[in-house]
Amino acid sequence: MQRRKFGKYDFDVSALGFGMMRLPVIDNDQAKIDEEKTRQLVHYAVDHGVDYIDTAYNYHGGQSEIVVGKILKEGLRDKVKLATKCPTWLVKTREDFDRFLEEQLQKLQTDHIDMYLLHSLNKERWKPLVEADVLDFLSRAKADGRIRYAGFSFHDDVATFKSIVDSYDWDFCQIQYNYMDEDTQAGTEGLKYASGKGLAVIIMEPLCGGRLVQNVPEEVQAIWDRSGIKRKPADWGLRWVWNHPEVTVVLSGMNSMEQLQENIKTAETAFPNSLGREELALFDEVKAFYRGRIRIACTSCRYCALCPQSIKIADLFHMYNEAGMFGTRDSLRRNYDRIKKDLGDPASCLECGQCEGACPQHLPIRKLLKEIDADLRRMA
Repeated sequence: MQRRKFGKYDFDVSALGFGMMRLPVIDNDQAKIDEEKTRQLVHYAVDHGVDYIDTAYNYHGGQSEIVVGKILKEGLRDKVKLATKCPTWLVKTREDFDRFLEEQLQKLQTDHIDMYLLHSLNKERWKPLVEADVLDFLSRAKADGRIRYAGFSFHDDVATFKSIVDSYDWDFCQIQYNYMDEDTQAGTEGLKYASGKGLAVIIMEPLCGGRLVQNVPEEVQAIWDRSGIKRKPADWGLRWVWNHPEVTVVLSGMNSMEQLQENIKTAETAFPNSLGREELALFDEVKAFYRGRIRIACTSCRYCALCPQSIKIADLFHMYNEAGMFGTRDSLRRNYDRIKKDLGDPASCLECGQCEGACPQHLPIRKLLKEIDADLRRMA
């Protein structure tokens, strides 16, 4: 197993990390983890050099930490770096940080967490956490040994990311990164910024939530086939992330032995700067193909954010574009009620035109909202 130095510290970790968010389940119930299959996967992973295990308070309906704790008690705890995350959206007071950490220590059956993250930070969530004295909590929890290294996972823009990086002496961070998300959220700029500050950088969604490997268009497969090297789309995608020397660990939510074995094999040879010029050119072609499917030329500048109906226009456009790129519009339709609740109902648009007046791309936003609503109502 390839190993990489953990940021500014004098130890290394496996380049492949095991994410405990997409474990095998029983009866398609996410809260019913198939413990025996998971046990086989985790033992195999550790036996083959994977020593970074990542879970969270809310994964699998709160069951992931419990199952991980059981399995690690089987002689594995001292062989891995265990990462879990504080449920930041549930924190209201300073005392809540300690309460959740103590609960997690019990569920994981351990006296310390190696890598403790503030889960899913963004600009709205960060300010109340600071007001609740989260930085004091992290420092004290490190000092008393309940956590060894402090970090955060992130979902917002790069300016917010840099601000959070600069706010504390972090040990590591976790960002979404793949060859279609170079400029999304923290992106390449954030990756290099954090690494330059000495932070280890953990990568989540290296395959864009599976969209880069599921239902791969024939045109994309034809591009990969031109390389002359037989690789599966997952191999290509992971190899692109590991090509970046700033990357420490790539997390993968592996729920089958086949996935696990393939990813371990890829990790053995996917070294920094190992992709040649011709291979990188193939990625450019694949990216161009997917981006050619984009229907709305929104840059997510969010000048439209002052919508009086609180429709999150940029987020809605981004989600719709992704569905078009990766052929998942039917899934988007099936989840339309949830989307409207989270992002606002496009049908509630007052057609006041404020958004269009603010849009530097001069998009016909009112017309586009109607088109999206009509599309997603079909089969919804």
